[in-house]
Amino acid sequence: MIDRCSAMTAATLLCVASLPALGANVKDAAKPNKPAEVSGYDYSRPEPQPADESLDLGMYARIREEGLTHSHVMEYASALFDDIGPRLTGSPNLAKANAWTRDQLTAMGCANARLESWGEFGMGWRQISTSVDMVTPDTAVFIAQATPWSPATNGSVTAQVIAVPTLKEEKDLDAWKGKLSGKIVLYGDSPKINPDPEPLLQHYDEKKLGQIYQYPLDGDMQEQHYFSQGPKFWEDTFKKINFRERVAKFFADEHASALLVYGWAGDGGIIRDDNGEQMGEYVFQPDHKQPIPSAVVSNDNFGRVGRLLEHKVPVTVSVTINTEFTGDHERGYNTIAEIPGTDPKLKDQVVMVGGHLDSWIAGTGATDDGAGAIIAMEAMRILTALHVQPRRTIRIALWSGEEQGLFGSLGYVRQHVATVELSTKPEEVAVPEYLRERVGPVTVKPEHALISGYFNVDNGGGKLLGIYTENNAAIVPIFQQWIEPLKDLGVTTISMRNTGSTDHESFDDVGIPGFQFIQDPRDYETRSVHSNLDVYERLSPSDLKQAAVVEAVFLYNTAMREQMLPRKPLPHPELADKESKPLKDVYPGAVEPAKKQ
Repeated sequence: MIDRCSAMTAATLLCVASLPALGANVKDAAKPNKPAEVSGYDYSRPEPQPADESLDLGMYARIREEGLTHSHVMEYASALFDDIGPRLTGSPNLAKANAWTRDQLTAMGCANARLESWGEFGMGWRQISTSVDMVTPDTAVFIAQATPWSPATNGSVTAQVIAVPTLKEEKDLDAWKGKLSGKIVLYGDSPKINPDPEPLLQHYDEKKLGQIYQYPLDGDMQEQHYFSQGPKFWEDTFKKINFRERVAKFFADEHASALLVYGWAGDGGIIRDDNGEQMGEYVFQPDHKQPIPSAVVSNDNFGRVGRLLEHKVPVTVSVTINTEFTGDHERGYNTIAEIPGTDPKLKDQVVMVGGHLDSWIAGTGATDDGAGAIIAMEAMRILTALHVQPRRTIRIALWSGEEQGLFGSLGYVRQHVATVELSTKPEEVAVPEYLRERVGPVTVKPEHALISGYFNVDNGGGKLLGIYTENNAAIVPIFQQWIEPLKDLGVTTISMRNTGSTDHESFDDVGIPGFQFIQDPRDYETRSVHSNLDVYERLSPSDLKQAAVVEAVFLYNTAMREQMLPRKPLPHPELADKESKPLKDVYPGAVEPAKKQ
């Protein structure tokens, strides 16, 4: 999850700095908002929705039996997380994961399993090993990892440490000229660690689910990672983020040996290592390659060194960063497979399910979002094992590049579903596409009329407790009937709230019903997301089994009902108030979103 995640991990799409706007060819496309001339959803004459859903309770029972007593989900977990490991976008490990998921989907009986490119990503990279040790005034082994796309050190580098606070603008560099040669830079203001933190493991109880059910009339859905800051907020944010690239170049020009930074959240041995620690937003692009090695160390280790230096005690550390670049023009791929529809009237229509396959590198990407990927795979396995004959086609898509900006799902939507024209103002071009100001209407493609809905899991490995409907009021009574036979499994809550920061938004933003499930948080936000503890051990087998069963039921019901799922009106971003229009993603770890006053 781009958060968080969330972020945010390849054929016709260029990497972000050179990406075409999400509707660059809008003038050559069909007239904006005109429904495609194919059998499917028609905005001019939406299908009437029945008051009562026709549910196959026998299939509910069969899905439960298969998913709860014959699950393969933990086998998928060990193969993907233990064997393949972390899956940074563009890396050799992600290529392995793409191929492995394709082959597994084929083996379980899915049709047309394939890898579909969304375009050129940038540099392939992997971490082989990283170590940071304090040499003086005492010896200590630090918890550390290379920041993504860091170059390697020339073997082991042992040097004195110099503390440099966060540099915010060009004039701040002057004070450090001539002082950094041969030094290891401890970069940033020391983190504040709460000595009395809340418990790491959390569960949504009845009271909390009641709060999520209530729609906030003030529009504050930050807890669901939905933020309504306008374009100016993100322009200012990324001006600061992109200045880090200038800082890294300055340190390299001053002949510093390496950088040590700390993660955006965590203590007690937890380190987060994602685009919040990179020295620049676009370090994965050859034109923005980081010129100096850097590692993230735990907040506790960073604080110790910072305090010693503050008290004028010299500190020497030894840093070894062993990384490898594997190509400058790696492509990004999504894994796609299907259970073909059988109804002659409906088989060209599609219900989609997905999660993102890419991850960060500190752990093995088990909860973000490996769990979502294997839940979707297990849901497909359940349905193929039961030899279902869906009326509509059921399609799984495992995305890549989510952590860098929803690249995989945006690329899929752009190629197959719809485009949106984005601002090309210079200050907006510096902002990643998924946060850029929408200025033109949605221009649909033929497949837009054929997708009934898209279901996504990207909030960890907890069980599913309900679903967010993204302000789609017409679908609430439908989902309420669907979950009634699942309430004993803990599925109780339908919320009208929006939720953000992951791939369902790529669909929702162009008018396709896209949904994220309400998920029990466990220790996702507090311990595992983007951290060195995002590993197999954070998973609950019973929760994953439950989630796959619930997702399989939603897929089956969507595929079998007579009508497509009801849609909201097609978005008209060109008519929105440019300063208050919701931009629902949040850049992970870079800034604390503005609080409501």
